[in-house]
Amino acid sequence: MNLKNSEPNAEQKLFGNLLDEQILHYRRTDTGKRMATTLPELFIAMAQDHVRDFPALRPHQRHPWHAFLVQLAAIALHRSGRTEPFGTASQWRAALLALTPDDPDGAAWCLISPVSRPAFMQAPEPSGSISDWKNSLVAADELDMLVTSKNHDLKAARMLRCTHEEWVYALVSLQTQEGFLGSGNYGVSRMNGGFANRCGVGIHPNGGWGSRWIRDLDAVFGSREVATESFGFSSVDGHALVWIIPWDGGNSLSFASLDPWYIEICRRVRLTQGDGLNAHVIGSKVARIAAKELNGVTGDPWMPVETSAAKALTIGARGFDYKLATELLLGSKYTKSLAQTWLSTDDTEGVCLIAQGVARGQGKTEGYHERRIPISKKVRQALLTKHTDDLAKLADERIAAIGEVRKMLWAALAVLFGNGAKDDSGKDKEANDAAKDRASAFAQPFEALCDAQFFPELMSEIEADDREAVRNQWLLALATRAERVLQSAFVAGPRNGQLRYRAQSSALGRLHSMMRGNKLPALANALKFKKSNPLTPSDEETHEHT
Repeated sequence: MNLKNSEPNAEQKLFGNLLDEQILHYRRTDTGKRMATTLPELFIAMAQDHVRDFPALRPHQRHPWHAFLVQLAAIALHRSGRTEPFGTASQWRAALLALTPDDPDGAAWCLISPVSRPAFMQAPEPSGSISDWKNSLVAADELDMLVTSKNHDLKAARMLRCTHEEWVYALVSLQTQEGFLGSGNYGVSRMNGGFANRCGVGIHPNGGWGSRWIRDLDAVFGSREVATESFGFSSVDGHALVWIIPWDGGNSLSFASLDPWYIEICRRVRLTQGDGLNAHVIGSKVARIAAKELNGVTGDPWMPVETSAAKALTIGARGFDYKLATELLLGSKYTKSLAQTWLSTDDTEGVCLIAQGVARGQGKTEGYHERRIPISKKVRQALLTKHTDDLAKLADERIAAIGEVRKMLWAALAVLFGNGAKDDSGKDKEANDAAKDRASAFAQPFEALCDAQFFPELMSEIEADDREAVRNQWLLALATRAERVLQSAFVAGPRNGQLRYRAQSSALGRLHSMMRGNKLPALANALKFKKSNPLTPSDEETHEHT
């Protein structure tokens, strides 16, 4: 954060109009050609599913940008009395401009406008002056929501030569998914508290950005009345574009005053132009939207809700690991988001569940997380008919099996790092704390491998005619995986020749005996009927590439 001595000019001219200037860029799905576009032109390209990606968009900005485009299009179409996208850019331009009737010159769609008027994702300053806004940021990534004190994926102020497009994405990211960051820096309403996150979970159909945009538009249009009644939104002329409302930082908007698809802001920020674009920021006394008691349950189309606790999903440092992802896909702990509710019109092939979010801590981020889970035909049918109990049982059995094998592996690693020591009765001695800590660290790759393969392997069993055979093959592969992780840890075990041999043989013996014991009977039976021992690489290699 850089302190600037120069006073910002409050009466700057309109600059960077998203309705008329081709500030944004995308690549075409068919040719990969980079295309410059206005916002109205982008909606036409989205409707035709011509958008492969946005080259300047960073991974953590994907969900807020997708959500913004869906919410904005839905608001514009609804206020125009339509449910289908417009056919021309000029129609889109007129509909978007109609959302800001007090600013017919497009000020609310400009990156810069006089501070007493709205600018894109920037609320008007009632005093007409920002001379006391002393904090000035010179790079778009300084403005963005990532906390970089822990050297997250990106470094702040890296983008000193920022394009106007990068400021657009930074504004949307900040204003629609930021959390609490100290006194005066409040977060968005669509998360469960200031240290939570605004996750996005939905169905991604076969196609590009546009196919998902169209699908989610259909989903939100079909639920507007229910959302209005369920969450107490304003049924007519609620605040939709929160950034066009003046804000001095001292007052909050009531939740009941909002449109169901409201696009919020959470921070007071204004862009100005000097040698380049600068962002001037100042704190607020209160959150922009008074919704703390809602725990993030705001009708966000992409947010699953923990049913029993009535609070929005929050991810931690593990992100959407296989356990949470299984619960989101097949479980009952969370009420599924609107966007992940299966539609009869959804494709039968090429569809996946997509989950995105930035894990937040107190004063830090814990990584951007994104997971895509391809949906097989039988899973699709189960989701469509809401008969997922049997599939959830299969998944839970696999999760339990992974947990048991992980315990076996940990015990074997503890023997290894305990140098294979025996007590007077000939049993393995209990490892000391240092050996246990090392065992925990060296067991992590096993669970990571299981996580990466979990859903492809699960789908193979679900789709199989002989599920028992596929399950047994998977259990054998699980055993092979654990043994390989153990063997890879040998280099960190004892180095002395005799001690090394004792530790390694004791560790392998412990692993094999536990696998053939009664902790996981299904694995013991699979090993019993396996023709050859020890475990061979062919089992896992064949299994993992099916």
